[in-house]
Amino acid sequence: MSETSAAGPGDDKWAPAMRAALAGDEAAYRRLLEEIGRSVRAMARGAFSRARVGDADIEDVVQETLLAIHLKRGTWDGGPRLAPWVNAIARHKIIDAMRRRGVRRAEPIEDFEAVLAAPEVEDPHTRSDIERVMKQLAPRQRDIVTAISLEGQSIAATAARLSMSEVAVRVALHRALKALAVAWRSATQ
Repeated sequence: MSETSAAGPGDDKWAPAMRAALAGDEAAYRRLLEEIGRSVRAMARGAFSRARVGDADIEDVVQETLLAIHLKRGTWDGGPRLAPWVNAIARHKIIDAMRRRGVRRAEPIEDFEAVLAAPEVEDPHTRSDIERVMKQLAPRQRDIVTAISLEGQSIAATAARLSMSEVAVRVALHRALKALAVAWRSATQ
C-alpha cells in the first residue's frame, strides 16, 4: 500500500534514534517524534485525499499515532527497522479516524498478515501509569479522550452527548492529548 511506504529514509535513522530514546536520550526522542510526525502527516494526508474525506482529522491522527508510539514504545522489538512498526500504528489510527467519519476502507487480501496486530500483553505497570496520568486531565477532557481514543466513539456522538460542538470536541481532544504527552514525559523521566 502506498500510504505505508514511508519506510525509505526512516528505516536508516529511525531505529537507532528509537534505541537512543529508549536508553534515555530525550533530544533523540524529540527529533524522532518530529520526523515520525511529518511522515504520519503526509501518510494521513494521502489516505484522506484518496478517500476524498478532507483533511480535518490529520492532526488528530498525528497526535493519536505519536501518543500510541509513546505509550507502546516498549513493545517495539528493537530490530533494524522501526518504520514498519510506526506505519502499522499510523495505518490503524487513519482507519480509526475514517471509521469515526463513517468512511470504510477495504484492505487487499495480499496484505492480510501485515494488517493483523500481534497479540498484546498488557503490562500492569503501564496501565497504572496511564490511569495516573489520565487523572491529571480535567474531567471533561478525560471523558473526551476515553470516549474517542479508547472507546472509539465518533466526534459527533461525543459532541452530542456532551452538548458541545464537534469543533470544540476536536480542540479539547487535541489539547488533552497534548497535555497527556507532556504529563507522560514528566512522569517517565
